[in-house]
Amino acid sequence: MGSNDHMIQYGMVRTQTLVQLDDGLIAQLDQRAAKSGASRSALIRQAIEAYLVEDGDAAIDEAIAAGYQRIPAEDPGSHVIALALASIEAEPW
Repeated sequence: MGSNDHMIQYGMVRTQTLVQLDDGLIAQLDQRAAKSGASRSALIRQAIEAYLVEDGDAAIDEAIAAGYQRIPAEDPGSHVIALALASIEAEPW
């Protein structure tokens, strides 16, 4: 199979990609693979997926922060706090 051939595994189409790693990374990857029982490829896929999810989560956090900078949250005001305290005091605990 060439580097651009597609592989079908578990219902997904995958493209084989060549990744060059130094000996130290290979050794660490092999140790982790031996410990977890996963293949090198599976570990690399998991690491990339985790990185991309983390990157996506950071983008969402930035978008939320930017939204609050554009439109700050409203101060509920003392009347809302007073109502909440009265509601708590009215509970029969």
